[in-house]
Amino acid sequence: MYTIGDAAKATSLPTKTVRYYADIGLVIPSGRSTNGYRLYSGKEINKLIFTRRARSFGFSVQECRELLSLYEDQDRSSRDVKAIALHRIAEIEEKLLDLRSLHQELSHLAETCNGDNRPDCPIITGMSE
Repeated sequence: MYTIGDAAKATSLPTKTVRYYADIGLVIPSGRSTNGYRLYSGKEINKLIFTRRARSFGFSVQECRELLSLYEDQDRSSRDVKAIALHRIAEIEEKLLDLRSLHQELSHLAETCNGDNRPDCPIITGMSE
C-alpha cells in the first residue's frame, strides 16, 4: 500500500493532483490508514499512471473517467476506446490548424515590423484590429 506521497512519486504526479483525483472520484484510494492517510494499492497506482498518460494526450477529466471505465471493463469493445481516441485526434488536428494560422499571421506581422526606434509597429496595429 502506498501513502499519497508515495503514490505521487510512483506515478510522477503532484500530491495535489492525486488528492484532486480522489476528491472528484476519478481514482479513489483503497482505504485509509489508522492515522487517516489515504492508501493506494498497485491497482490504483496503475489507474493514476493511466490517467497521467491520458491527460498528457489532452483528454479531459470526463474523458479520462470514460477511459478508466473502459480500462476496468474486461468485456469492453475496443471500438469504444478507438472512438474516444479518434475524437481526440480530430480535436488535436483542429488545434494544429489554428496554431498554423496564428503562426502565419504573427510571422507576417513580425516580418512587416522594422524593429527600429520608431513607435510605428505593425505588430501592435495588427493585434488591435
